[in-house]
Amino acid sequence: MTNSTYLVVGLGNPGPAYEITRHNVGFWAVADLADRHGSSFSLNSRQRAEVATVTLPGPQPVKLVLARPTTFMNLSGVAVKAIASFHKIEPDHVIAIHDELDLDPGRLRVKLGGGDNGHNGLKSMRQHLGTGDFYRVRVGIGRPPGRQAAADYVLAKLKPKDLDAMRVDAAVAGDAVETLVREGLTVTQNKFNS
Repeated sequence: MTNSTYLVVGLGNPGPAYEITRHNVGFWAVADLADRHGSSFSLNSRQRAEVATVTLPGPQPVKLVLARPTTFMNLSGVAVKAIASFHKIEPDHVIAIHDELDLDPGRLRVKLGGGDNGHNGLKSMRQHLGTGDFYRVRVGIGRPPGRQAAADYVLAKLKPKDLDAMRVDAAVAGDAVETLVREGLTVTQNKFNS
C-alpha cells in the first residue's frame, strides 16, 4: 500500500428516522473515527456526502477521507464515485464499513473484494466504481428473528442495550480500519476477523 490516502465510507441511510438502526452501523464507525482524531463532518452537496478528513500520525502518516453518503443506501455508489474521483483514490484504497446479516452481533470480518451478498450499498458501490475490488469491514448484526423480513430488521430502531453493543462494534470497526491502512490486510484479518 503505497498511496497514503484512503476513502473510508460508512454505509447507511441519512435522516433521523434511520439514525439508530442496524443498517447505519457504518455511519457510526466513521463518526467514531472522526471523533477520536478531532475532526468533524461537513456537507459536500456536490459529492452527495458528509465528509471529514483525518491524518493518522506515524512515520508514514496516512490520510483518511471519511464519508457518510447523503444518498439513500441503494445509491451509495454515486457519492463514493464522486469522492474517489475528486481525491483521485483508486478502488483498492476504498474501504466500506457496513452491516452484515451473515455474521452474529459482536463479530467482524475484514476482506478485499467479493460479492455484494444482497447488500444494496455494496451493489451500488460495485456498479459506480466498476469493480468489487475494494475493502469491506463487515460488522455483524445477525439474522432477523422468526419470520421478520430482513429489510424490516435492518431498519428497525434498536433497543438501548442493543444500540450500546452496536456502538462498541462500530468503534472496533474503526480500530480495524486504522490497522488495515497501517499494517495491511493479513495483520488486520488475524487480529479482528472472528
